[in-house]
Amino acid sequence: MIDVKKEGVLFTNTDLEFENEGVLNPAVIRIGDSVHIFYRAVQLWNQSTIGYCRLDGPLTIVERWDKPIIVPEFDYESHGVEDARIVKIDDLYYMTYTGYDGINARGALATSKDLIHFKKHGLIVPPITYSKFVFLAETNGNVNENYYHNHGFYYQESDPGKKMMLWDKNVIFFPRRINGNLVFLHRIRPGIQIVSVKEVADLTKEFWKEYFLNLHDNIVLDPIFPHELSYIGSGCPPIETEHGWVLIYHGVQQTEKGRVYSACAALLDLNNPAKELARLPYPLFFPEYDWELIGEVNNVVFPTGTALFGNTLFIYYGAADSLIATASLSLSALVDELLTYTKTPKNEK
Repeated sequence: MIDVKKEGVLFTNTDLEFENEGVLNPAVIRIGDSVHIFYRAVQLWNQSTIGYCRLDGPLTIVERWDKPIIVPEFDYESHGVEDARIVKIDDLYYMTYTGYDGINARGALATSKDLIHFKKHGLIVPPITYSKFVFLAETNGNVNENYYHNHGFYYQESDPGKKMMLWDKNVIFFPRRINGNLVFLHRIRPGIQIVSVKEVADLTKEFWKEYFLNLHDNIVLDPIFPHELSYIGSGCPPIETEHGWVLIYHGVQQTEKGRVYSACAALLDLNNPAKELARLPYPLFFPEYDWELIGEVNNVVFPTGTALFGNTLFIYYGAADSLIATASLSLSALVDELLTYTKTPKNEK
């Protein structure tokens, strides 16, 4: 088992209008000794923007804006910009987030050269309906049948005329090009999938059609353990180590007290991150304190960003969909633990 230290609550919401209902699920990036945090700020009626604060070191807040840094501007995000993640690739920062239009929640991209001014590039996930997704994915088969068990969500009897697109969230870029390509993870329930393209402009309708016809080859992780059996989702940007990419993600289990969100960990191949090398068979950490157990959504730890100081990895997460907290652990110890669960060749894809 990994020794995880819960550092506690990093910060909570304020009385400012844009964040008076909660703060959660932060994008995190370390630059020098500063940690920049772009967090989801929620106001009345579940309207979300992205707030900003800066830390000196891993835990000390030295700057926090009194207005959001990113706000809804387009139809696809008219009801909120949510749950950002951020990496730097070459000389450009890539921020992915969920755009919510009141019906659909889908992954979008913004870029920046200075972490202050962001250019939005729109949705980068497939522009198709759930029924079209099922049709394409079923064509070649070999896909976890749970991908087809979402009819109750997409075809709600209370509003059968509502047009719902395929929900595709938790878009997270790897922090460098791999074999010359931009690579990102995304989540169509219940698993985590991977995309590799030369440039974002290559994400055309034709690309996605071919992608779904071969969906099985693009699935990185599907749920297998009890604590993640309902569904999983990519969490923090992958961390490069000599043994592989460490991926910290969230797993969801349906229990008698409702859904429980835990932090989980896996190891992916450096040159072919579609290949899972190892996965912890137990949660990295889970809800245990009052501020994780009780909130806007109970029983939630939702990891979305990390900062490495020496060998200590600080993990920033949303707690009970209400506030932002931090946990820390030894990165080398986590890698060593993952390596004890390395998959045998017969289990590889």
